Amino acid sequence: MDLFNDLFDGNQNLLPKDGIVNYFGQIMSDQEANDYYSILLQEIEWKNDQAVIFGKLIETKRKIAWYGDIPFSYTYSNVTKTALVWTETLLKLKKIVEEKTGETYNSCLLNLYHDGSEGMAWHSDGEKQLKRHGAIGSLSFGAERKFAFKHKETKEVVSLNLASGSLLVMKGETQDYWLHRLPPTKKIFSPRINLTFRTIDEE
Repeated sequence: MDLFNDLFDGNQNLLPKDGIVNYFGQIMSDQEANDYYSILLQEIEWKNDQAVIFGKLIETKRKIAWYGDIPFSYTYSNVTKTALVWTETLLKLKKIVEEKTGETYNSCLLNLYHDGSEGMAWHSDGEKQLKRHGAIGSLSFGAERKFAFKHKETKEVVSLNLASGSLLVMKGETQDYWLHRLPPTKKIFSPRINLTFRTIDEE
């Protein structure tokens, strides 16, 4: 923990308008974060992500995994994935995030970025399977990385660094009005694991 993280308690909205983003800072000790990082690297069924671009199937260096209460189907980048059964570790982390945010989640998309050369382009999580305006809890482990939001109309940008063991939550109209990304960088040489807890609309 550090003084910078003490400034964030999850109540402050980082966005100036049209959405809600709360940053809780580090919600666990460095040792706990390191332990979870090591466990997730080993026990998660990581696979290279895939996307269909201009009709061609592309495989990324970045690896992903998808877990949930039931075998949910989730489609993004024109590729459908089926959720695996929760691991004990993921259930523990889900409970921690739910208690911190006051929200409930039924699934989790995990991303493994091997170093700073791997990132995520501007996008919003507006897939039709997701609960509309539902909360997305983002938990980070490993390398500290910059994370940015950009308003779709005004192009205003809001950025922050996500520390290992930190929690960020996006909710309300955030996905309607804001894009977000993890920009690549040549300054990071170690992996980052990100867990985004989500709610799939079962109706």
